Amino acid sequence: MTADLASAYLANIVSVFRNYKALGEKAIAQTPDAALLTELDANSNSIAVVVKHIGGNLRSRFRDFLTSDGEKTDRHRDSEFEMSGPVSRAQVMQWWDDGWTILLHELEALTPADLTRTVTIRGEALLVAEALNRSVTHTAYHVGQIVYLARHFAGPAWRTLSIPKAGRFAAGS
Repeated sequence: MTADLASAYLANIVSVFRNYKALGEKAIAQTPDAALLTELDANSNSIAVVVKHIGGNLRSRFRDFLTSDGEKTDRHRDSEFEMSGPVSRAQVMQWWDDGWTILLHELEALTPADLTRTVTIRGEALLVAEALNRSVTHTAYHVGQIVYLARHFAGPAWRTLSIPKAGRFAAGS
């Protein structure tokens, strides 16, 4: 990979992650507090659970990204899908911010030469570029869940996060 291509890739991956972060935050902001913990059925996750999982995943994968396995021993993935009781919007946003802060700090420290280094996730060796692609697709999947649920819970008050359907008003447009 040429240095120019590697630099462009790094700038793009940071931009893509930041875009998903913003989409998630705009969707969560439109979700009524009471709905943050609501599951649509027994086999689904609430927005709070999805946020807890994203935060846990990003913290584990990106803390000491280049030097330690991406599945940290202090992560308890299964507990990310459980709520021991009510949580506040502030707690939900703390889970979110903790993961994103670590991710963005590590991403912004990467150099073009780092993209061809090898990192491990659960003992599997991946090029840094592969690990980043894997993470951004995983994160996008879950942010999509958050947006879908937020739109459901906001109902008619929902303001689109992208291009509105013809004839519909979009906030800020």
